[in-house]
Amino acid sequence: MATPQSQYQLYRESSLGKALTDTLDELIQESLLDPQTAMKVLSQFDISISEALHSRVRSRATLKGHLHTYRFCDDVWTFVVDKADFRFDNEMVQAEKVKVVACNARVA
Repeated sequence: MATPQSQYQLYRESSLGKALTDTLDELIQESLLDPQTAMKVLSQFDISISEALHSRVRSRATLKGHLHTYRFCDDVWTFVVDKADFRFDNEMVQAEKVKVVACNARVA
């Protein structure tokens, strides 16, 4: 199991992560939770979501499109793809613009 310091905080920007953050903020505002406990909850969320995605998701996808920009910083790749086509097992999804953030799974 990874330590909290080595976890990426990417999934805090997901709808689930935002809902958790909003709920924790409300609890802090109502003095039902102290900020240190909220930070521990968010750190555990980072660990749990990463482990769940690694162990439970078996789907694969193919992405094709026009690479608009890319960057590599702090061991994190970021790609912006225009006119993206995602192909899953029996489905294809298209989008005008997609931002893909990829991290080293051994660190996360």
